[in-house]
Amino acid sequence: VLVVNKVDRVGRDRIAEQLIVASGFEFDQYFPISARDGEGVDGLRDHVLGRLPEGPQYYPQDMVTDVPEAFWVAELVREQLLAIVKEELPHSIATRVTEWEWPRVRCEVLVERDSQKGIVIGKKGAVLKAVGTAARAQMPDGAFLELVVRVDKGWQKRPKALDRLGY
Repeated sequence: VLVVNKVDRVGRDRIAEQLIVASGFEFDQYFPISARDGEGVDGLRDHVLGRLPEGPQYYPQDMVTDVPEAFWVAELVREQLLAIVKEELPHSIATRVTEWEWPRVRCEVLVERDSQKGIVIGKKGAVLKAVGTAARAQMPDGAFLELVVRVDKGWQKRPKALDRLGY
C-alpha cells in the first residue's frame, strides 16, 4: 500500500506524476490523501481495516468497561472536582468509594489539609453540591451518591494508603 499525503499542498498534475513514478513499484493500492482536510482518509482507513484479521473477544459483549464500577464512580467524582474547581484544586486529593449498596454509593474525597477541605466543600457546600450533581448526571437513574470530604494528613507518603487507593 502506498500512501501519498499532503495532496492539498500540490496540484493534481504533480500528484499524478508521483503516482506514475510509484507505479514502477509493486503496490496493491495507491492512496493520495490529505490528513489535514480528510480527503482520501476514509478510503485508506476502510482498506486497512478490511485487511486486519478479527481478534479474539476479550470481554463479554455487554461489558462496557474493564474497571470495577466503584473505581469508575470514584474517578467520575474526581473528574468533576477537576472540572469545577480547576486551578484551586490541590494536587494532594484522591477519591474512593467506601460503601457500595446499589443504588446507594458513598464516595470519600481525601485531602491532606483542612484548608484543602474548605476548597473542596466550597462556600456553604456549593462546590461539593455541584460536584455531586454533575457526577449523578452521568450515573444510572436512581443512583444515590453521598460525598464525604475527609482530611488524612500525609496519605501520599504512606504505602498502605496509596495501595488502598489503587496507586
